[in-house]
Amino acid sequence: MDERWAIAPEEGGGAVLVALHPDGQPAGPVLHEPSLAGAVGSRPQVSRWVWRSSAEIYPRLLAGGVRVERCYDIENSEGLLLGHAGRLGEPRSAAAAWGRLSGGPVPPDPPLRAVVPGEQSSLFEIQEEPVAFEALLRVYADQLRRHGEAEYPDRMRLLTASESSGMLVAAEMDRAGLPWSSDAHRAVLSELLGERFGGTGEPRRLTELADQVSEAFGRRVRPDLPADVLKAFKQAGYQLKSTRRWELETIDHPAVEPLVEYKKLYRIYTANGWSWLQDWVHDGRFRPGFVPGGTVSGRWITNGGGGLQIPKVIRRAVVADPGWSLVVADASQLEPRILAAISRDPALMEVSSDPGDLYKAVSDQAFSGDRAKAKLAVLGAIYGQTSGDGLKNLAMLRRRFPLAVAYVDDAARAGEEGRLVRTWLGRTCPPTGAQLDDAMLEGPPADEPQTDARHARARGRFTRNFVVQGSAADWALLMLAALRQSLADLKAELVFFQHDEVIVHCPTEEAPVVVEAIQAASNLAGTLTFGPTPTNFAFTTTTTKTYADAK
Repeated sequence: MDERWAIAPEEGGGAVLVALHPDGQPAGPVLHEPSLAGAVGSRPQVSRWVWRSSAEIYPRLLAGGVRVERCYDIENSEGLLLGHAGRLGEPRSAAAAWGRLSGGPVPPDPPLRAVVPGEQSSLFEIQEEPVAFEALLRVYADQLRRHGEAEYPDRMRLLTASESSGMLVAAEMDRAGLPWSSDAHRAVLSELLGERFGGTGEPRRLTELADQVSEAFGRRVRPDLPADVLKAFKQAGYQLKSTRRWELETIDHPAVEPLVEYKKLYRIYTANGWSWLQDWVHDGRFRPGFVPGGTVSGRWITNGGGGLQIPKVIRRAVVADPGWSLVVADASQLEPRILAAISRDPALMEVSSDPGDLYKAVSDQAFSGDRAKAKLAVLGAIYGQTSGDGLKNLAMLRRRFPLAVAYVDDAARAGEEGRLVRTWLGRTCPPTGAQLDDAMLEGPPADEPQTDARHARARGRFTRNFVVQGSAADWALLMLAALRQSLADLKAELVFFQHDEVIVHCPTEEAPVVVEAIQAASNLAGTLTFGPTPTNFAFTTTTTKTYADAK
């Protein structure tokens, strides 16, 4: 039985709550209880809790030892529903939703407060305009109605439910924390950077490399200042546009080698050096503040500490507790498998049914066994690399997998024309003029004018990839939800997730069960998201003591 209750916190740690009918209307009297955690923990029969924001409530429940199976996050769902209506970017808070529904003022959303190092709760202390409990119930009932207006109502309901579940996963991962060895981290820093000099605190290796750069130019040059470096190269007869590695390595100058090495080590020093370690790792755990659906495409971000940009060498510090292991699972060639599922291309679905090397299978079908060319063609179709050799490869791919190529072509065309473009479950790309994910939107060449046509092409590239990457995010939510359920009776903890990779920290004896649970969750997510399909969403898993050793 799907018994659901709405709940909201009250001052002093109490809660107001009520049972709900399936249409969101109250099914009994409104109750007041002295403890939020007690109100939830004393009702294990409730299958779904409806609340304003998981970020507001769930960390408090976890702190009180209460875990819930499912929830409905009103504010998160409001953002998805607004996006589906082509209104992404409008305020999504409960106060804003009530303002739109009641004809009252619509306040702007408060800014997301950055996680403060060492203070896990800081993300959840945003002061928002209060909303009466009765108003919150009416907003929820209206959202249920709006789901029915979606292009595919059942898919939209699945999307909001799964992203609400993702909010639970995020809070639980932040509470568990990624296991981190400060000793191993310091050892890596000492190995790469050497000891730190007194006074400035600069590490020895960076100082040595900076001296080598200056010696190569014959004068003092600050390698951490791009303008200073470009000026030095210009005086030496080299006109560079940037200090990017690929551009530096096109010239023959003795400063290049130490400069490239300096830049690599300087990034580690500033992004994951001793200060980062002191700020972000406490009690053997790193907690970056996971934010589900933090980008337009639905990909997750972290709200502090650069949690999704951990360099491989620093991963040597991610070490399992004694007697425990890390199960690191990476979805194999996820995006082309997603394309097979959403395009319903029979030939590509057949190829993707094999858990092995998908690009090799594609090359056998369409590129005479040339795997490299097949991979370029598939990724070119997804990312819009359709000029030069990419155009020839795309033509070969189109002949063998016409529905798959047509699917992303149609998405690109819709994007260029300014139409709304949706993922499989209904997450919607913003209309023309809205801000897109920087990582997915390529900038124009320096000599290309800023024209409407250029913006249209850029949006087309974005939407071509959006339907694949966003649908992968849809699938990932359901995979995480299924995995979370599978681990509920184990000591194992989900501790990390990014795009197509997940890490579970578990007692070593539980590792084989966890490996099976991950693949089972992947299979179930494929069926729940896309319906029956032969596509195999395979995971490559490694059981290891250290993240850096994962394959």
